[in-house]
Amino acid sequence: MNVFGDELADWLRLTLTPGIGDVTARKLLSAFGLPGDVLTQSQTALRQVVSQAQAAALHAAPPRLAETIAQTRKWLAAEDHGGAATHRIVTLGDPGYPAALLEMVDPPLMLYLIGPAAFDLTQLGNSIAMVGSRNPTPQGELNARDFGRAFVELGIPVISGLALGIDGAAHQGALDAAGEHADRPATVAVVGTGLDRIYPARHHALAHRITAQGLIVSEFPLGTPPLNQNFPKRNRIIAGLSRGTLVVEAALLSGSLITARLASEQGREVFAIPGSIHSPQARGCHALIRQGAKLVESVNDVLEELQPEAHPQKRPEAAQADVGADTAIEADDGLLQRLGFDPVGLDALCARTGQPAAALQAELLGLELDGRIARLPGGLFQRIAQR
Repeated sequence: MNVFGDELADWLRLTLTPGIGDVTARKLLSAFGLPGDVLTQSQTALRQVVSQAQAAALHAAPPRLAETIAQTRKWLAAEDHGGAATHRIVTLGDPGYPAALLEMVDPPLMLYLIGPAAFDLTQLGNSIAMVGSRNPTPQGELNARDFGRAFVELGIPVISGLALGIDGAAHQGALDAAGEHADRPATVAVVGTGLDRIYPARHHALAHRITAQGLIVSEFPLGTPPLNQNFPKRNRIIAGLSRGTLVVEAALLSGSLITARLASEQGREVFAIPGSIHSPQARGCHALIRQGAKLVESVNDVLEELQPEAHPQKRPEAAQADVGADTAIEADDGLLQRLGFDPVGLDALCARTGQPAAALQAELLGLELDGRIARLPGGLFQRIAQR
């Protein structure tokens, strides 16, 4: 696409026209061709596809169109990482548009991208989406990071939404395994804002890392703020780009379950990591498993469904050996054994061990400082599986 020519202006005008949503725009493109062809149609021709009000709107320039075109061209001319990462737009029907999204009933019309010039969305192959709670347990966050790292070590890009919690941990794990000379994106962050802003703000450094070794993608025009209604739309792209979606940790009302549902509706695989029956953050995963999602304890559980082409020098068993099991089981019958892996309170531990609260608190503090347990809200403690 000649991003500095009239074609960009035509795409922006079509998508920004009031009353013309994505569904109507796709109908118009199907009927008349490129946006420039749509915008030159007569009112009579347009009325064969859209309402009279919509046809009239198509013949009037949207508010602030010239300003938006200028802003977008300026953004496209910018570069990151000393020119290593470029700003791009891919439109529906462009050769660089990912075929996986064309299988959706509502593919986005335009995709804004930031990342290395050598990377594009057609290189994802057997990618995996990883989503979950914005307020995960320490174990859930560790699982997300470990699985993200293991997937990328096997050549499987990780797709997520740059949100706090599980999303951020999955991106970080993927980047940790990427290396400096990856031949395709290690991770893709699909966001619900315009790409001229980072949300949440505390992920600014993470987003900067992703643009060096992966891609950040949005369907929303520059300047779009973080609106609640845009995040479910974002989720359908996360699900659509991937071969499967792994829910690491999620409550029953989590937005991650929307992503899982969208993945299922698009014919993608759905995976879920189980957790404690006492943890609210595990109930969404348990609900998905009851509905037919595959229970995941290790990376191999996912590989069995995706059947990726792993690098010949790497065996999947070796890559995932440290994911999904505690490799430092205590031989003695100490406090860690009495803790188990469910969240537990001090009173319950006193009853299990027969020790006074003061002695237990001192021992728990030592384990917490060693990274063996985590302190949770409500005065609870949880053991963390060691790698």
